[in-house]
Amino acid sequence: MVSASGILGYGFPEASLAKALEARPHMIGVDGGSSDPGPHYLGSGKTLNSALQMKRDMRLLLRGAMALDIPMMIGTSGGAGGEPHLQACAALVREIAREEGMHFRMALIHAEQDKESLKAGIRAGRVHPLGKAAPLSEDTVDRAERIVGMMGPEPHLAALRAGAQVILAGRGTDPAPWVALATHHGIPPAPAWYAGKLLECACNAALPKKHDCLVATVGQDYVEVEPANPELRCTPLSVSVQALHESASPIVRHEPGGVLDTSACAMQAVSDRRVRISGMQWRAQPYTIKLEAAARSGYSAIAFAGTRDPGLIGQLDSFIAAVTEASHTKIAALGIPRDRYRIVIRLYGKDGVMGEWEPLRGMRSHEIGILAEAVGETQEIANAALALTRVTLLHSDFPGRLCREGNMAFPFSPSDIERGAVYEFTMQHVIRTDDPLGMFPVEYETV
Repeated sequence: MVSASGILGYGFPEASLAKALEARPHMIGVDGGSSDPGPHYLGSGKTLNSALQMKRDMRLLLRGAMALDIPMMIGTSGGAGGEPHLQACAALVREIAREEGMHFRMALIHAEQDKESLKAGIRAGRVHPLGKAAPLSEDTVDRAERIVGMMGPEPHLAALRAGAQVILAGRGTDPAPWVALATHHGIPPAPAWYAGKLLECACNAALPKKHDCLVATVGQDYVEVEPANPELRCTPLSVSVQALHESASPIVRHEPGGVLDTSACAMQAVSDRRVRISGMQWRAQPYTIKLEAAARSGYSAIAFAGTRDPGLIGQLDSFIAAVTEASHTKIAALGIPRDRYRIVIRLYGKDGVMGEWEPLRGMRSHEIGILAEAVGETQEIANAALALTRVTLLHSDFPGRLCREGNMAFPFSPSDIERGAVYEFTMQHVIRTDDPLGMFPVEYETV
């Protein structure tokens, strides 16, 4: 099985895909997204990568699949796997097929969830929080802009068995497409899931790490992986590191319907660039689907500036506190109460990345980047709050101030940038189900 890249649209060398296809794989796949870029894409319905990026990758994958008459599968289409993302990818596939004269059976697997069905699940006691999350409320369901379930491999497997050659899926667990293909060919769950775990991020399991194609061979009790690009190599260490990717535990990974246990895994370097893994185990558990949701939390505007004034840098904490309070006073004069907006000022070069967790409190940079953000109930409120915060940052006095025109420099004009609606993740929950297919309807079409 082949994974072309970590995410559709990130690109990969065309020569690497050609090399991978020389092995005559049983499928080509690529993960289409992730929650790593935050809630914006799920909430807004916009794709993570541009149509140009995705179309380039898709065209090459479709050509390869058609040439070998093998399936091509994409999971978490469009970055977040909601209905707009799935339809955007489907439109690109149809467009490429028209341009290339391709014909095939395509399956679309939908992952968006009906709110009334989820609320019924809450009332039936089938929805449970993960970690320290609070129990899911019906109000949280209603407030969500979009809710998706993370499908397992079963919907992909159903589409394969129905004869689909191109399978586009909404939100799913990342390994799902490859697990489905391996299962379709009689591979047990343990090696199927382990292979899927490695393939989901492609050459993250190789050295040097880059966006490139990974090839996995799966047997009844083992997985072998190697990069298609001869300039890259897999080692036991690089594979081990990827096996830890996005896992709370170094040895167990929870998936729909079970747990992948890698505590007894053995890794062997078959060559200087190929690794064999064995000893993985699969423990079946009651079937659950993880839920993801994004809700609008307001509207944002930002401004970025910098200062290298040592007098100001030496007293930034008190200066920012005074600026924030003065900004609140000015905003209140517009009739805007504090509960309708918030101001966030990040200081890059001081503690902009880690905030209050920054351990190097005594270090001082020669320059500081200042990112000011206002989030309001409306864009108008956010814009006004930011404008008053920005001018207060620029012109406020401080002890020992020598500059008379402005405290900082702005790299852009206009300085204030509307970001539009902003979102937050609102679900960290699973729902129990006896039917892995029931939440994910499959739609077929002839392209």
